[in-house]
Amino acid sequence: MGKIIYSKYDKKLIGELPRVAFPGKITVVISETEAVKAVDYLLAQPVLGVDTETRPSFSKGRHYEVSLLQVSDNQNCFLFRLNFLGMSDSIVRLLEDTSVPKIGLSWHDDLIMLKRKGRDFKPGYFIDIQNEVTEIGILDLGLQKIYANLFGMKISKREQLTNWERDILTDKQKMYAATDAWTCINIHEELERLKKTNDFELIIVEEEEKSEAATTISDGEKLDISNDSSRNVRQEKNLKGRNTRQTKSRKTLSQKKSPKRAKQNNAVTDNDSRKITLKDDEL
Repeated sequence: MGKIIYSKYDKKLIGELPRVAFPGKITVVISETEAVKAVDYLLAQPVLGVDTETRPSFSKGRHYEVSLLQVSDNQNCFLFRLNFLGMSDSIVRLLEDTSVPKIGLSWHDDLIMLKRKGRDFKPGYFIDIQNEVTEIGILDLGLQKIYANLFGMKISKREQLTNWERDILTDKQKMYAATDAWTCINIHEELERLKKTNDFELIIVEEEEKSEAATTISDGEKLDISNDSSRNVRQEKNLKGRNTRQTKSRKTLSQKKSPKRAKQNNAVTDNDSRKITLKDDEL
């Protein structure tokens, strides 16, 4: 049996997963001399993971430039502190390189932020995970959900809204930044493996209002799964106030008795597909 993946991963499940952390060496780069050596090393690797960090703003109308560029292979991650380095020659050389694939997530947005630092460059060889996941049916676009879906592990996001322009980054910030870049490599390589081997089963998770049935299609077998219980859980979560709960509850009871709704429970089989359809809260 192949790996089971979901078109949409239930965020409530992520908190119970074991945490993943970059296992290699993390090096902070603050001078051009250090950056030259780091870029020489990185461009000799077969594949790289990339990401950026920006100091968050909690005041209306105030924005900060990107503070950090993290680039990793499987053993070493370099944290280029752009608030000290700026867009130096070595940084531009790395970003314009066309020989080594650099894997990122929503990387188009990162490139825009990097260009705003005052030096134009022509982006080199970049691959965006968000484009790759859709090729196998995954609809989630966030790094945390994608990683949980593919590996059953959690990427902690606690340090995301910390000050990335502080004089000295904390160990937690360093680990957060390195992990984000490194996990992009893992995701890319796993997606490539799945596309090549087709060794997976995709469970299509539909929105509640769009479907009342769950249809399993696997090797010609069909399974129809009722979804009344999961619908009630979602309704309880969304109700606001006692009156709204009562209204929703009556609506639910009415829907259960509706002949039209019963017809929706008929499963649809596609012999050329290997997909399993479930509702959000059945995961």
